[in-house]
Amino acid sequence: MENLDTLRSEMLACVGAANDLDALESLRVSALGKKGKITQLMKGLGAMDPKQRKTSGQALNALKSQIAEAIETRKGNIAAGALDARLMEERIDVTLPARPQPQGRIHPISQTIDEVVAIFGEMGLSVAEGPDIESDWRNFTALNIPPGHPARQEHDTFYLPGEDNDNGGKRKLLRTHTSPVQIHTMQDNAPPIRIIVPGRTYRCDYDATHSPMFHQVEGLVVDESSHMGHLKGCLIEFFRAFFGVEDLPVRFRPSYFPFTEPSAEVDIGCTREGGEFRIGHGGGCFGCGDLLERAVPCQVHG
Repeated sequence: MENLDTLRSEMLACVGAANDLDALESLRVSALGKKGKITQLMKGLGAMDPKQRKTSGQALNALKSQIAEAIETRKGNIAAGALDARLMEERIDVTLPARPQPQGRIHPISQTIDEVVAIFGEMGLSVAEGPDIESDWRNFTALNIPPGHPARQEHDTFYLPGEDNDNGGKRKLLRTHTSPVQIHTMQDNAPPIRIIVPGRTYRCDYDATHSPMFHQVEGLVVDESSHMGHLKGCLIEFFRAFFGVEDLPVRFRPSYFPFTEPSAEVDIGCTREGGEFRIGHGGGCFGCGDLLERAVPCQVHG
């Protein structure tokens, strides 16, 4: 116990001389480990009288703390030095031109939009685009969505900062669907109109199955000759072309939507035979209904 100052000096010198983390760890074990020098000295405190035990215990605890702190400081310095050396060795000249990549991939969403546009383009529809930030009138009112509709509430729609002005104007918002592009198109063009509208939309939905930003595709045809049969034919041909199934079964179900009349939901056939999901025929189902000719519950979905 009389040589604590000498022991402190020796250990601090060894800590300062350590050049890597392995050497520092070995030093820590030799000083503070179960069989370390300081640990062995602390085990001898029990044989001392109470007064000497108190004095020696305080000195040993101070030495232990000082050595542990010195080791941690040295460890940080060694790590920082290693990082600096690595950064110097791995320096990149950001002014160099980009290296050509031998392979690349189109983003799945971009690829899907390209395929959808190509299919409907062969049917004579052109692409129309519009801003992501829209007016309340184009996003709701012009689409026959009444003032009290839940979609207008802030828990469903992203409104931009600001307040309604005195002449009845509404705050700007992030469009909740691509339908405002229909309003833009009909304001700027006279019929006939045949467009497809792909694009991003935004809603306050965020959970395991929803994202606050997602993509939609919709179409608009305005002329004096098109009818519901043309719509059904276009959708049937689209699904069969998109999924690559020539005889893909397609079903239309009447459904209520307050802003369109008549309205329908569309299902496509699929099968899960043998535990494998596949688009097309095979005793499967239309979404959560059974085959079109069988008015019984689906055996997969109930």
